[in-house]
Amino acid sequence: MTTHDVAYDLSLSFLIFSFVVLVIILVIILCKKKQVKGQEIVPARKAAHIYSLIDIDAATDGFSTRRFVGQGRLGTVYTAVMSRGDMVVVKRIHPRLVLSNAGNSTFSAVLKSLCAVQHPNIVSVIGFSEAPGERIIVSEFVGVISLEFYLHGNSDGVSLLDWGNRLKVAAGVARGIEYLHEVVVPPVVHGCVKSSNVLIDLKFVAKICDYGLSFLAPREKEGLVGHVDDEFWINNKGGSKESDVYGLGVVLLEILSGRRSGRGFNIVEWALPLIKEMKISQVLDTRIVIPTDVKPIVRLAKVAAACVGNSRKNRPSIVQVVAILNNLEEGAVFLSFG
Repeated sequence: MTTHDVAYDLSLSFLIFSFVVLVIILVIILCKKKQVKGQEIVPARKAAHIYSLIDIDAATDGFSTRRFVGQGRLGTVYTAVMSRGDMVVVKRIHPRLVLSNAGNSTFSAVLKSLCAVQHPNIVSVIGFSEAPGERIIVSEFVGVISLEFYLHGNSDGVSLLDWGNRLKVAAGVARGIEYLHEVVVPPVVHGCVKSSNVLIDLKFVAKICDYGLSFLAPREKEGLVGHVDDEFWINNKGGSKESDVYGLGVVLLEILSGRRSGRGFNIVEWALPLIKEMKISQVLDTRIVIPTDVKPIVRLAKVAAACVGNSRKNRPSIVQVVAILNNLEEGAVFLSFG
């Protein structure tokens, strides 16, 4: 073999090696991009942390008013600092609901299941505590400001939640619901999708809380009126994937209009005719600047109308809604304001 042949073989080997390395790098990059865009990374299941009532009492300084955050249809919420220094959120279920579920072993079973739920647009449940007369849920701390506060709390919140952030929040809420419905096994029905159950972190990422807890108050209307479809009340049908999509539609209408749905004001009855007649400008929140290109907002209005304007069997699936809202979110960075 000549020197020329040896050099040729070495060059060929180097080229083949370089090509193989390049292919491997490209495959890794493509896989990572696919996972991030589609959010297909599913974290390992984590076990529920079972706390003693003594642990919870110490973490909340005896359920001190200084740690009080708010009160909802299911319980009272506190911030807490656990023994290792981690800040968490503690929801103390209302005593009347604990009493109505006395002797029912569903609580621990459901909470153990919910602790395995992990997604960027979902507030993670860390653990729980059970004692006579007490049911307590411990969740990650992502802040205490809800979408409801941004939309209905004060003018400062409204000014921060511009149209770009509103599209981002809308898509995030939808992705969280899609994960609960289509990825979690068995599927989780939220049961009460509304703006107060959507927390907003410092980067304006929407995170859904209080999912899968309808079993605690299956017959209570308080907090549900204006956020669930009419079929919810017929023959005790209750919550379903389709009613969650309806609730998402109500949230989208609140994002569009800045108006609160609930007792005394049915946002669906008010907004749906306007959207169908393409009088969308009459629906939009006038407290913030309207973008020059209103097509994404018109599209958002039509999606909201589809979510709330049909019966359960004709309602779009959450997968269809997410596909549209993801596209709107991706285009939101290009919104130009006049």
